[in-house]
Amino acid sequence: TIGVTASQARTTGEAFADATVSNEVKARLLGAQQGFGEVDVEVAAGLVLLSGRVMTPEQKVEAESIAWQSPRVREVANEIRIEPPGGFIANASDELISYRVRARLLGSSSVMARNFNVETYGGIVYLMGVASSPEELQAAAREASLAGGVRQVVSYVRLRDGRGQIVPYRPDTSTAG
Repeated sequence: TIGVTASQARTTGEAFADATVSNEVKARLLGAQQGFGEVDVEVAAGLVLLSGRVMTPEQKVEAESIAWQSPRVREVANEIRIEPPGGFIANASDELISYRVRARLLGSSSVMARNFNVETYGGIVYLMGVASSPEELQAAAREASLAGGVRQVVSYVRLRDGRGQIVPYRPDTSTAG
């Protein structure tokens, strides 16, 4: 873990804190016995991404409420869909898309693949992590969008600012003139 995090845009402490939050949220979801078997949890820089499927709107709200119970959570992105279980074929198709995206990230000279987590549901790819630059973040999103089967790319990737703080990516949309 230490060797891997040394080359990431996150520190070892940040990676450990994210893993702790992820384990806490997953354990609480499993303990709730509310049908959260197809809910996935990813954490990066205190941001919890909930994705997957539940049967009712109440379950979606409950999953988010459970995520907020960890004191280390700074933000929750609830991308859970309300729909019947996906079944083996739908889940396998999403895993194949995630594999393709990871392969593109690994093959890119402008992306440090280990900075990114990839989750896919219904052909929608969710990128999580901490990028070393806006250019790396944009390159990762571009590579993900080119993988076969991808319908959409949603980025929850953060950047490290000039003071060493992890911040949301906000592209400069100002224009000269």
